[in-house]
Amino acid sequence: MDAITPKPFRLGDSWRRHQDGDAVITSINPADGSIAGVVTRALPQDVDTAVAIAQHAFQQQPWRKLRPDQRAATLYEIGRRLLAEREALARLQMQDSGKPWKECLNMVDSAAGHFRYYAAVCETWQNEMTSPRGEYFSMALAEPFGVVAAITPWNSPIMNEAQKAAPALAAGNAVLIKPSEETPQLALELARICAEAGLPEGLLIVLPGHGEDVGAALVKHPGVRMVSFTGGTETGRAIGGIAGQRLIPVGLELGGKSPHIVFDDADLDRAVAGVISGIFGSAGQSCVAGSRLFVQKSIYKRFMETLVERTRQLRVGLPDDPATQMGPLVSRAHRDKVAGYVDIGRSEGGRVLVGGAAPSQPDLARGWFYLPTVIDGLGNQARVCQEEIFGPVLVALPFDDEDDVISQANDTAFGLAAGMWTGDYARAWRVAREIEAGSIWINTYKQSHIATPFGGFKASGIGREKGLHGLRLYSQVKSLYWGMHDKPMGL
Repeated sequence: MDAITPKPFRLGDSWRRHQDGDAVITSINPADGSIAGVVTRALPQDVDTAVAIAQHAFQQQPWRKLRPDQRAATLYEIGRRLLAEREALARLQMQDSGKPWKECLNMVDSAAGHFRYYAAVCETWQNEMTSPRGEYFSMALAEPFGVVAAITPWNSPIMNEAQKAAPALAAGNAVLIKPSEETPQLALELARICAEAGLPEGLLIVLPGHGEDVGAALVKHPGVRMVSFTGGTETGRAIGGIAGQRLIPVGLELGGKSPHIVFDDADLDRAVAGVISGIFGSAGQSCVAGSRLFVQKSIYKRFMETLVERTRQLRVGLPDDPATQMGPLVSRAHRDKVAGYVDIGRSEGGRVLVGGAAPSQPDLARGWFYLPTVIDGLGNQARVCQEEIFGPVLVALPFDDEDDVISQANDTAFGLAAGMWTGDYARAWRVAREIEAGSIWINTYKQSHIATPFGGFKASGIGREKGLHGLRLYSQVKSLYWGMHDKPMGL
């Protein structure tokens, strides 16, 4: 590590460069255990500096007072520059996170799409004229909060940073991003691109650090007026508790244990493909992964035989191999956690139908790979059915009818997403209305659209990102009244 110069991070118009004795964050390539990059680690005192710079930028820079079309022009340029560096950013993300090459390219495309979309929303946003009830007219305006803290996870770097930064900037805020310590490099590249695109200094600062010090300092800082967090439910609860004490708003996109339902009238080939993609895409490291499979009893045996055979055929390999369908998990510790859950499933009486171990190929031995795994023979109350594993582990359960599957699907603390496969659209409507989840896919899975709101029910979160709701999340409402009285007001 001594031969690698740690990357600095930017505080306003200066760079926080590595000094002797400073701590660093080392990003490890999950595919082979090599060093992907070293970043100078932010310290809690850097949070004070960053907040002060962001506050000054919010108050003194013209950004929040620019016409919407002027702010939009900068956001469009950020999107353009992201696409201009598409392959370089995707390669860095592949090294940082271990995602397959095609998925990394898609993440960069998505990040650019967020900036383009919110540029369009920014310049077409209309304030609301409200109906008068007297001699006045009134309107509701969307105003920025000021300094917003955005804390992002490791599973989709650059896309998650863009998903928060684009609407927050469009609303006129200054943004402080704390990326995951597992994947710290992409957020720094995003900040560089934003500066080169003309975003005024101090409006987007990245603080690479650990959640227990830098993240906590951001959430507690009196200068931070709103917090947006994507990550685990327990951390979300802690952030929500602090925000509640401070009386500041939060957006929380948290964990999931999504039910994926297959009825006996479904197109089974399409359903099998959808189930496999829904859990083994991103190596299961997705908050919306369809990790609980419910199959109607009349087709359970036939469906599971096909599912297991096709799962066994999935290509687990190095991220830069075009044939790879599933790459490594993000770290050794996370792979061990996933393997531990599979052992728990076995101890609870579950049958591992496929997978359940690390692959044996010599070229994968240095990385943190785990085979796609299917378990059955358990009830819905088993730990592997109730706790988020966040890995390539699918638990299959049979069900009798609509009432049975609705009851089992909702019998969880989570409510982020769900999917179902059926040829009966009346049934799809009935079941979708009863499932307690923020996103429900019918005869598809894991589709995502920047214009469609995203968020969870129950322990899966508070608030909605994406769409017009995404801009509202980073705005507060101010009401204005104009008196139209001909005579002085009196009691």
